[in-house]
Amino acid sequence: QVQLAESGGGLVQAGGSLRLSCTASGRTRNGNAMGWFRQAPGKEREFVAAINWFSDVTYYRDSVKGRFTITRDNADTTDLLMSNLEPEDAAVYYCAFTYTSVQPHQPPPVNAYEYDYWGQGTQVAVSS
Repeated sequence: QVQLAESGGGLVQAGGSLRLSCTASGRTRNGNAMGWFRQAPGKEREFVAAINWFSDVTYYRDSVKGRFTITRDNADTTDLLMSNLEPEDAAVYYCAFTYTSVQPHQPPPVNAYEYDYWGQGTQVAVSS
């Protein structure tokens, strides 16, 4: 089992920044990647960003490229720095952990079904 603890959500004005953090605990030894997804009211959960643990290769959805940065800060913590936030970024953000095999220089998984464990989510609100 893997437990994921998210923090850092909140309310921010459009154009502002937030840093989300996710710490994994438990059986993380064979983990291969972590990612962030989000879900806005009435919408499906969507991929935001992910990082390959072996090589730090990252991948982003197009709408956040250049504004969001995902990093692995230590063995079991992944952060998502969100800058220049837009009202459309408001959602509940979930971090996710996967054992899915990832080649060292390949991008990490981007589909929710490829992730094995999920956090409880942290709310991000953006005022216009």
